[in-house]
Amino acid sequence: MILTRDQFSKQFDDCQRSAWRFECQPTYTMQREQDSIDRWRKGEPKPKDHNSGWHETVREIVESGRSIGRVRTVRRPLTEYQRYQLDWGIPGNVKAGEDIRILDLTDLALDLPAHDFWLFDDSVVVDLNFSPDGTLFNIDQRENPDLSQYRKWRDTALAHAVSLNEWDART
Repeated sequence: MILTRDQFSKQFDDCQRSAWRFECQPTYTMQREQDSIDRWRKGEPKPKDHNSGWHETVREIVESGRSIGRVRTVRRPLTEYQRYQLDWGIPGNVKAGEDIRILDLTDLALDLPAHDFWLFDDSVVVDLNFSPDGTLFNIDQRENPDLSQYRKWRDTALAHAVSLNEWDART
């Protein structure tokens, strides 16, 4: 079932225990980020309110006793977007309470999907489908997904990923 952005956002309110994302696109092309990316490229300081809406969502989830996390895959050399995300995006998300792990696939061959997804409460799967340029073209809540496959992908990604601090120390 294709979701609107509002219907998708409601998943974060409705989840009872956990929200977890597998994030694997090399680039995300989102209009709302273009100004920030341009500022990052110019070496300008990150605005204090950068990504504040997402940080508020993360804090609300964590303060309610639920968990939120993701594994962000990368391959070397990193794309410009990944460098931006690791500089400006991910550290603030971690500070807000999101458990973000980095999975460097440069020298690994793992059985993982080529698409992003969210797994809510280990029972609701929402695929995020992107065009090759990183533009989101739909948000698909899967009907009767193979939950064991999605959980296996999550568990595999988590088993091979490291915290942002540990990954930073390696680079």
